[in-house]
Amino acid sequence: MMGVSNGYFIISLDFELHWGIFDKRSVSEYQENLENVKLVIPRLLKLADIYNIELTFATVGFLFAKNKEELIQNNPKLLPSYSQTKFSPYATLDSIGINEKEDEFHYASSLIDQIQEAKKHEIGTHTYSHYYCLEDGQTKEQFEADLIAAITVAKKKDITIKSIVFPRNQVNHTYLDICKKHGIITYRGVEKHKMYNTLERIHHKKQSTRALRLTDSFFNISGYNTYKVNQLLDANSGLVNLPSSSFLRPYSKNIKSLESLKIARVKKAMTYSAKNNEVFHLWWHPHNFGTYMDENFFTIEAIFKHYKELNNKFNYKSITMSKLADYVNN
Repeated sequence: MMGVSNGYFIISLDFELHWGIFDKRSVSEYQENLENVKLVIPRLLKLADIYNIELTFATVGFLFAKNKEELIQNNPKLLPSYSQTKFSPYATLDSIGINEKEDEFHYASSLIDQIQEAKKHEIGTHTYSHYYCLEDGQTKEQFEADLIAAITVAKKKDITIKSIVFPRNQVNHTYLDICKKHGIITYRGVEKHKMYNTLERIHHKKQSTRALRLTDSFFNISGYNTYKVNQLLDANSGLVNLPSSSFLRPYSKNIKSLESLKIARVKKAMTYSAKNNEVFHLWWHPHNFGTYMDENFFTIEAIFKHYKELNNKFNYKSITMSKLADYVNN
């Protein structure tokens, strides 16, 4: 790889609708957030056009189906055998609607088409079934079957899957060879600080650890979490690891006084990565911004404006996950 003469800004979005939270919340408990994703994504695409931002949509495979019949036909024959059966979405398929028109919480074929039509963004995978790679009971063979299903449904829309974001950031390093085998070249790793280590299952789920992660969104506890481009190749797997730098938390009325600190935290990290020719990787879920949309888009636009300033001053580049991986590999 040649010398790096600029920094890079990555935005990855965990596009999952209700499949991402079905084991935690019912549709009715989170309805406004979910139904407004159909407004969030077009608005985000429009804003990305204005500021010339490239987005990576890590998309759950279920969402590609136009109707229930197609979804069931796409399902792998080998399903995950989680010890905790609540983690498997397959038992819920009887209760979902028959198509996107009737059920906008479990299908998103038309939204995927909108992303694809913009031509500048990447559609990667968030696995087929929002598969949990670190939960007990599931196997490597089941993960491979799930991944093949995700790649197959994307191909039907002429989409080649090259990047993966693991649901709940459960990066199982023993599964990376399966990803490489099926044409994936990059994945989103996690921040180096212990509070983000998903391998330490008990510590990661502790209330105190969660509180620390929340605080880190407003105050610099874990550092800027930016990365040198020439250190991104995972020597063990041969994949390019593009670790998360920060989760962009949605607006909260209860802590609205901290909004300016949240924006400043992100901007400072972006500036650091631009000045030092490093990578800053921001992520969130589209459904996070389904409520308080104006407040949330104020934050997004503030970040996009700052990107434009850094682009003009330091040649800072917005890039998709697979494009940066291609650059690292070449």
